[in-house]
Amino acid sequence: MMGLVGGASTAVAQSTTYPTKPIRLVVPFPAGGATDIFARTLSQKLGEKLGTSVVVENKPGAGGTLGSDIVAKSAPDGYTLLLATSSTHSIGPNLNPKMPYDAVRDFTPIGQVGNAPSIMLVPNSSPAKTIQEWIELAKKNPGRLNYASSGNGTIVQLTAELFKSQAGLFVVHIPYKGTALAMPDLISGKVDVLFDSLPTGLPHVKDGRLRALGVTSAQRTNMAPGLPAISEVLPGYESTTWFGLFGPQGMRPDLVSRVNTAAIQALSDSEVKDKLQRLGIEAIGTSPAQFTTMLAAESAKWKKIITERKITLD
Repeated sequence: MMGLVGGASTAVAQSTTYPTKPIRLVVPFPAGGATDIFARTLSQKLGEKLGTSVVVENKPGAGGTLGSDIVAKSAPDGYTLLLATSSTHSIGPNLNPKMPYDAVRDFTPIGQVGNAPSIMLVPNSSPAKTIQEWIELAKKNPGRLNYASSGNGTIVQLTAELFKSQAGLFVVHIPYKGTALAMPDLISGKVDVLFDSLPTGLPHVKDGRLRALGVTSAQRTNMAPGLPAISEVLPGYESTTWFGLFGPQGMRPDLVSRVNTAAIQALSDSEVKDKLQRLGIEAIGTSPAQFTTMLAAESAKWKKIITERKITLD
């Protein structure tokens, strides 16, 4: 009995003293990308709230798998955290059966910290002025319209395939090596639709080169004022890139709670919110339980689309 009491008091002591050294925040993508900028924006305020420095470490490779695996195999002491995305924990595990980690079993969800919706773009030459009109156009021309993506198995392809599935459309996929390479063909009308990120897509709309029909978030977003959510036409439709904090499997609940509380406080900072908004990301702070529920729903959604549409990385 003394052992149990001693163990409990040790855990409480560790909780009240944590953290006593810098925390490593692993970003499984290269420096300069959206996830990296997000991490650096969040890390300073997160460190202030926790009373230590949060050091961002880029560990890119294998589509985010390399850095995620490093965290999965780290000690669950709260000093190694991961800023992950839909690609590492919702899409990748359903596309690649040879992942070195189990996205559910090998991690401790701490909280969702951001959400990045996409924008539905069409050429100015398109006869469709609304989401409904585009769906009707595609239904009248099965197999004659196409959509661009940034490659097989990417969130851009899956966003379009989810749209096709819910609307009951036959639209041809044209993969590019990045949406930037697809832009000239979209502007010229060789491509009929592209679901692009807000920061890269909106400038073309503002410059009058493209027409925006809607956003992929569950509701309208103030990052794209005046645009309807696709869900207003296709109920339940949602496709966003989420960002979330994880620890390794077995991270103690008191440490999870400490980091989660600090993250929510950091995300409520107006400077952090503004910086993220410029990245096309909505700052979101959820509880570990809410994050866990969201992760299960996202994984199930993308698994269904990947299986039904026979999507592969090849």
